[in-house]
Amino acid sequence: MPGYHPGYIGGSVLSRLLKHEDFSTLNITALVRSPEKAEKLKGLGVNTVVGSHDDEKLVVSLATESDIVIAMADADNFGATVATLKGLKQRHEATGTVPIFIHTSGTGVLTDNAVGDHPTETIYDDANAEQIESLPPTQVHRNVDLELLRGDKEGYVKTYIVLPSTIYGIATGVLVDQGIQNPHSIQVPSLIQAALDRGRAGMVGQGKNIWPDVSIDDIGDLFIALFNSARKNPATGHGREGFYFGETGEHTLYEVSKAIGDVLVELGKSDNPEPTTFTKEEIDKYFQGSTYLGTNSRCRANRSRAIGWKPTSDKTQFLASIKPEITALLSSGKSKVVLH
Repeated sequence: MPGYHPGYIGGSVLSRLLKHEDFSTLNITALVRSPEKAEKLKGLGVNTVVGSHDDEKLVVSLATESDIVIAMADADNFGATVATLKGLKQRHEATGTVPIFIHTSGTGVLTDNAVGDHPTETIYDDANAEQIESLPPTQVHRNVDLELLRGDKEGYVKTYIVLPSTIYGIATGVLVDQGIQNPHSIQVPSLIQAALDRGRAGMVGQGKNIWPDVSIDDIGDLFIALFNSARKNPATGHGREGFYFGETGEHTLYEVSKAIGDVLVELGKSDNPEPTTFTKEEIDKYFQGSTYLGTNSRCRANRSRAIGWKPTSDKTQFLASIKPEITALLSSGKSKVVLH
């Protein structure tokens, strides 16, 4: 079941698959860019293919050989999604079976243009298919998600879309220990790096916007809960009924930035814990002109919990994770932001 690069999310899911009760019956293949990482994965009992998700022929070929594809490398790689669906359709036509495609999107699909100046009362429910269908096709990630829904509707594949929110926490485990997995997220570290560079915590606008959060361990567990349910329970929602949010709490951008400011003062890296608004020049410098961190994205993971997902973290753990993240970034010597 090829289909993901073992990065931050993918590595956490793969580490769980390595300990899965059905591991001996699974034939796992990981598509990776690095020959060195491929060799390390082989030592853990994982088949590997060295290549790129942009290699259409390779992705089609791998999907043709797969009963299950888990895609976690890039939520917006439309070409890779189309190639995967093409390969899975060929597998369906050749075998008569209906393969499973678990894709990683994100709650960024729910965002507005608040620029940090106001919260929203709109809260999306992953068990409400009609509400999700109301999202405009122009929303981030939406073009890929809609392509998956088309494939599911045609009947040759069952698609399941996992939508993580703000993922936090430093990943641990054998894949991190062996240098295979990236242990850090993007959103919070980008704010930390900007704060370290400017000497004070910052925020987009007034930081009043609201986002959900989820720990890297809880999001890894959600993928496994869905993996288990999709294989063993025919009633598991897929297609238009197959959106699974990853959220365990909510925070405002101000709360995150203030927590960063508190730690910077504690560590002697700033003399004022109160965050200030990023200037346009700083938005350009740190975030390539994007005010994405100032958007609202609110949701409830009711469908995710209904399939047996039992997250254990909340906003308290999220805010507590900021100090270890800052400490890790300081020890690595990083101070500049590259936000992809």
